[in-house]
Amino acid sequence: MNPLYIVLVVIGLIVIWLIYLYNSLVALKNHVNESWSDIDVQLKRRYDLIPNLVESVKGYMRHEAQVLQKVTEARNAAMGAKTLAEHAEAENFLSQTLKSLFAVAENYPDLKASQNFLQLQDELSDTENKIQAARRFYNSNVRDYNIKIGQFPNNLLAQMLRFGSREYFEIIAPTERETPKVQF
Repeated sequence: MNPLYIVLVVIGLIVIWLIYLYNSLVALKNHVNESWSDIDVQLKRRYDLIPNLVESVKGYMRHEAQVLQKVTEARNAAMGAKTLAEHAEAENFLSQTLKSLFAVAENYPDLKASQNFLQLQDELSDTENKIQAARRFYNSNVRDYNIKIGQFPNNLLAQMLRFGSREYFEIIAPTERETPKVQF
């Protein structure tokens, strides 16, 4: 065999490998973007449910205006978040204010019996479950993407083409990570 043919075959294999690697990085990056879009859809659904929930509660909870105000402020902050870290912080605050709203609602038997309130509460609970599923899907795509761009020799091409790592989306409050203390 001619040495020129061997060099051309080796160069051809390297080019094919680079094309494959680039395409796989693009595909993984698009999976991450798509999975973030899934989270975004569920968060928007949640944001759309909250004003209806607040309206259904207003008539019953006249003395709890501060709780309703906090929920509205938390929703607005979450909708205005730009970065992943801001989203995580705002979503955590929104979850906490919704928990306090439902805790206060326990003091109003007429409200708890309201079909509209119960339906909104069920829809919000369903949305929370969908957000968790979308977050898990996003985080698994981020994990796969970050592994791919971190492995050698992929990391060389990823750095040259500016494929940066992505952050995980976690909306768990730091206090929820702590082990509860049980005392008797």
